[in-house]
Amino acid sequence: MKLLPTIAVPALLATCLPRAGAQAPTYSILHVEFVNATLYSRGYCSISDRGKDSTKLPTVPGPPFGTAIGLADIVSVNGQPVKGTAIANLYLGTVSPNMTPGTPIGDFQMIPAESWDLGLMNLDGTVIGTLHIDGAGSGPPPPGAPKEITAASWTVTGGTGAFFGARGYFQAPQDSVSPERRTTDCEDPAYRRVNADPGGNKRHPVLFLVPLAQPQVLTTLNGPAVVHASDNTPVTPGRPAKAGEILSLFASGLGPTKPGVDPGQPFPADPLQLVNSPVQVLVNGNAGEVLYAGGYPGAVDGYQVNFRLPDGTTPGQAALQLTSAWIAGPAVNIPVQ
Repeated sequence: MKLLPTIAVPALLATCLPRAGAQAPTYSILHVEFVNATLYSRGYCSISDRGKDSTKLPTVPGPPFGTAIGLADIVSVNGQPVKGTAIANLYLGTVSPNMTPGTPIGDFQMIPAESWDLGLMNLDGTVIGTLHIDGAGSGPPPPGAPKEITAASWTVTGGTGAFFGARGYFQAPQDSVSPERRTTDCEDPAYRRVNADPGGNKRHPVLFLVPLAQPQVLTTLNGPAVVHASDNTPVTPGRPAKAGEILSLFASGLGPTKPGVDPGQPFPADPLQLVNSPVQVLVNGNAGEVLYAGGYPGAVDGYQVNFRLPDGTTPGQAALQLTSAWIAGPAVNIPVQ
């Protein structure tokens, strides 16, 4: 099951309206999991010997005013399996308000001059997007940060793909059981996964993202643009949805598609343009089975998502929320019998 017949749908889309009224910036929290996290401290080897030793070298302290590069595998976001790589360029000294020999002194406790780059992919290797992060580690959380950000002042400065134009905060705490492994630049990074400690050398970063655009279920004069897939009629109080039924919704803001179109161009009918990122439809917080998510032919930033209403959905007004690349849009209500 993919696109609905083209008779009723264009008429429905023609009645869609932008969501009324100014809205406060929305944000999403992404819980990311790193494994095989390894920090390679620079300065222990001559240039000719860097990265040549395939053996597992011992842990070393970072030298004062030293630098390091960190590498890790990204394996999940919000519990959903993904693939990806995290790269960190770090300064190993900590600015401290207390005078300590060998430690830079300053009023604000932080680890300065740090950057991260995260690249995320679907399990089939399709690129979702990248995020670039700058700032300082350690120290207090930024004023106004959500409770999930408990320390550090890393700032998401932008991204590509599904994260184009995103801003926000980042924190990368270490696992208490199997934290990041630390070694020297003498060790061959090709053996990073082989040399990982038992338990995986995990980190559990948190991303607080304010997107440039967010997923939104379009609205019509009669309510949200959600139809019964069986006959294309709108879901209304007079014709409510049923638990287990297949529905179609129409939305904006789901991001890039594959094979892809140029920005601002309408989606073609052939080939169909599948949304590049993981898409979820949550009904009262429960995930509905997404059967299809793609750009609607002839529409610019207009998408169709076919999904199955979860079994056991409580009758009444059900809250429906759409996410793409784990970025959530505002909820709308649909009637369920």
